[in-house]
Amino acid sequence: MLVERGLQAMNVELVSDAYAIAANYLRRSGAIPDTLATNERLLEIIIKLLQHGEFNKIRLANKAIARFEASPEARAVA
Repeated sequence: MLVERGLQAMNVELVSDAYAIAANYLRRSGAIPDTLATNERLLEIIIKLLQHGEFNKIRLANKAIARFEASPEARAVA
């Protein structure tokens, strides 16, 4: 999944951890469905944040949650 997107191997664990944190919160809040499928929009947000220099997994997750919840698509689903 992440290798196909051109991420370096050293960042896979970081993206995975940040995604797990953010997705868990968003599932519990009802913003995304409780499935095992990857939410592509959330993953894209995390990858963009990483590409812009954020390397702390907690900050990545928190910023991704904020951006996800602020997007118009999030309001349409909820």
